[in-house]
Amino acid sequence: MMTETSDLLVRFLLPEAGVRGVHVQLSESWREILSHGGYRPSAQRLLGEACVAAALFTGHIKIDGRLSVQLRSSSPLRTLFAECTSAGTLRGIAQVEEGQDAPADLSRLGEGALLAITIENPGLDPREPQRYQSLVALQGSSLDEAFEDYFRHSEQLPTRLLLAADGERAAGLLLQKLPGDQGDDDGWARAGALFDTLGRDELLAVAGPELLHRLFHEEHPEILGDKPLRFGCSCSRERVIGMLQSLGEEEARAAAADTGQVDVRCEFCGREYHFPLTEFGVLFAATPASQAAPERLQ
Repeated sequence: MMTETSDLLVRFLLPEAGVRGVHVQLSESWREILSHGGYRPSAQRLLGEACVAAALFTGHIKIDGRLSVQLRSSSPLRTLFAECTSAGTLRGIAQVEEGQDAPADLSRLGEGALLAITIENPGLDPREPQRYQSLVALQGSSLDEAFEDYFRHSEQLPTRLLLAADGERAAGLLLQKLPGDQGDDDGWARAGALFDTLGRDELLAVAGPELLHRLFHEEHPEILGDKPLRFGCSCSRERVIGMLQSLGEEEARAAAADTGQVDVRCEFCGREYHFPLTEFGVLFAATPASQAAPERLQ
């Protein structure tokens, strides 16, 4: 039985065709992400698509920690970042030059644009997670085209991906041929033909169970599992303290010179952290003599 929630990841199988798939639909979590930044249309769409992609990939690739999608460029879209954890929490942010919007066509990001998928799983030392990163070539005009190409080359399996987002909802569908000779001879061609009938508007408008039935009922889809998704941020006072300690007391005092305290605001969730100068004695007395590499506040 499927979980009843508006924010859901569903893994499914088309056994006769030899195809596996993942469907993601976001509403409440997506609106929460949007509430922390005023994005123009193209940046908003790209951020929604990146959030959906991060969630889709956690349903496709086994992870025990978190998976992020990140794009950096020298265009007005400086950074696009989306993350989904194995627990089903999502967060994301787009950093765009003031007064600008992201290009609607990714081919206009310019030379040097970099798209990456990063997986972090817990290691033996909680301060040093196992980290794997893959770079994605920015070929084509959209995120789904870039990721389709990545999966074809990295896993050498035919893959289809469609992403969509507006101001209220974000959704995505991923299909991939199973390895080997699983499925009948024209199974992938049939699944692809059905996939091609799906448009972005329909992907956004139709709930997951209905959409899968509408597209694939003749293939007798099997639901392998589902997972609720929700907004969640991994920021904490402890992580901010670690960041300040990595900067050093001298730089932290310089940052506090005007107001008498260091103020840090998380751009993902809007939470604020305040560290008055009166706390610095304790804060930096606790810094280990041999400071570990600073933790990224992402």
